[in-house]
Amino acid sequence: MAYSTTFLVELYRRMLLVRRFEMRAIHERRAGLIPGFIHSCVGQEATAVGACAALQPSDVIGSTHRGHGHLIAKGGEPRYMMAELAARSTGYCGGKGGSLHMTDFDLGILGANGIVAGGIPMAVGAALAFQQRGERRVVVAFFGDGAVNEGSFHEAANLAGLWKLPVIFFCENNLYGEGTPQHKQAPVADLSVRAAGYGFPGVIVDGNDVVAVYEATLQAAERARAGEGPTFVEGKTYRHFGHYEGDPMVYRTKEEIETWKQRDPIVHMHHWLLDRGIASKTDFETVDAEIQAILDEAVVFATNSPKPALDTVLEGVYSDTHGGRVF
Repeated sequence: MAYSTTFLVELYRRMLLVRRFEMRAIHERRAGLIPGFIHSCVGQEATAVGACAALQPSDVIGSTHRGHGHLIAKGGEPRYMMAELAARSTGYCGGKGGSLHMTDFDLGILGANGIVAGGIPMAVGAALAFQQRGERRVVVAFFGDGAVNEGSFHEAANLAGLWKLPVIFFCENNLYGEGTPQHKQAPVADLSVRAAGYGFPGVIVDGNDVVAVYEATLQAAERARAGEGPTFVEGKTYRHFGHYEGDPMVYRTKEEIETWKQRDPIVHMHHWLLDRGIASKTDFETVDAEIQAILDEAVVFATNSPKPALDTVLEGVYSDTHGGRVF
């Protein structure tokens, strides 16, 4: 399949923006701007960017505790994300949600979720709404390998398969559920085989190849729009850092980490574009400078934004749009 130079460079730019955002967030947490935990997706940029690139603006996603990449890939603004991480009122959730609950319905982001597999039933519910309203919209439910062992995944997958709902179950299999390796969690190495039990296909894709992820997700989205039901896409990938910022990572070896770093999705895409003459050294320098400026501005924006006022503490606890649509 042939792609335009603009599209391919944008895939690279979006992955690099995710990577640099995560690294800057880690830096700002250590510097004291950001309170709380950060679950970095460094190393997994291709799954988020490739999957979201295959979606239309009206499609929606459900995210996870490792969700910054999903939000950026779906069009999230780094300035509002950084403000949310810094617990400022200008953040996506007014500074009250933080990393684990960032949401933007206008962009089709149902929200990150601190509960493992917690976002999957929400995504299936959105897919049911689309089907009942006769809308050709698709939902992508992102989750990790550990979520496939949760009851909520199986219940949601069962209903989605039964009713042929327009949902894509996207498993970012980074081989670890927190500190537990996958082979100690499940009796099968390829988690996508479980889709057969619910009557829809499961496919495996190199989660470090952004173009391969895009193509697999696009095919799944086309299938969903045609009324053929769900697809389980398993992206084999790896997180370079620990489960959370500060994780000592005693459960894996330095050799394993270095082996996977040799398959870094951004480095791979950089060389791929350069070797084929699709992008030049100057193009990469321009992208670098643009992203640096975006993140510098985001930090300034967050730093200068006020913290939530005390009298807003109960705002957003209950909906004032009962019976209305939120997406």
